[in-house]
Amino acid sequence: MSSPPCCPLCTRTDVSHFANANDVEYFTTPDTFSFYRCTGCDIVFIHPMLFDRLNEIYPSNYYSFHASEADSIALKIKNFLDDRAFRSITRQIPGNALSALDVGGGSGWLLDALKRADPRVTHTTVVDIDAGAEDAARAKGHEFHLTPVEGFKTDRQFDLILMLNLLEHVPNPAALLEKARGLLKPGGRIWIKTPNFDSLDARLFRNRSWGGFHTPRHFVLFTRESLIRHCQEAGFEVLQCKYTQGAPFWTVSAINELKLLGLADVSANRPSLKNPLTPFFHLAFAAFDFARMPFSKTSQMNIHLTLPSR
Repeated sequence: MSSPPCCPLCTRTDVSHFANANDVEYFTTPDTFSFYRCTGCDIVFIHPMLFDRLNEIYPSNYYSFHASEADSIALKIKNFLDDRAFRSITRQIPGNALSALDVGGGSGWLLDALKRADPRVTHTTVVDIDAGAEDAARAKGHEFHLTPVEGFKTDRQFDLILMLNLLEHVPNPAALLEKARGLLKPGGRIWIKTPNFDSLDARLFRNRSWGGFHTPRHFVLFTRESLIRHCQEAGFEVLQCKYTQGAPFWTVSAINELKLLGLADVSANRPSLKNPLTPFFHLAFAAFDFARMPFSKTSQMNIHLTLPSR
């Protein structure tokens, strides 16, 4: 018999049911999972958390295990935005030689982009659970540690730590933030990207396996307000926290609706990311989110952190 759900941050058990969802992307399990909301922490979390079944819920064709090399319009736009974002954050960090850590960085393709954007980045480290990414990462000059971040040990501190689409994948985000604080140099920066469950698409698809649930791989989700609060409670100074486009969540949700209508072929061997409609949906929903971003909450957030000056 499974234990009753309790908040992974404050351990309260007086939580309310939020939604049910299935794995509609990779179909790693037929189980239906429940999401609960802790109003005290203002988070949503999955129950049960399959942190002991990572090899099962992250299949070999999982998207982050394979950096895209396709020469597509979407990829060119993404590379342009990544370069601009990296230059924006690294220009705030002094020094002639910078070190960077990408947690969940796979083959290091984001670190490649970071080095392209700022030549001062001379040492790069990847921490990831994908054994298949190790050789590719090392071949490109990145130090690689095959371990969950909770087990990562090093004497090095970093000028920049990337945790993009990572915080929501760990069972205890507070412990991860504490770990990251110890890995950050004074004057360094942390860039976190994570979903926002208080968004239009989250409300529309809340009871229809919303793409942002990424079931069962997203364990804990925040709002902008709760993300800021928990980062501050972990000892960080928040430099900025902004919404950004959530096209992937819109796309997964839309393709699942088409599948339910018998209009899309999606399966474990052909996940939604491989659907021919996906590139067009990504572009359309990204444009939609960018257009409404100045006055609306979108389903992805970027937050930049540093250590408070003493």
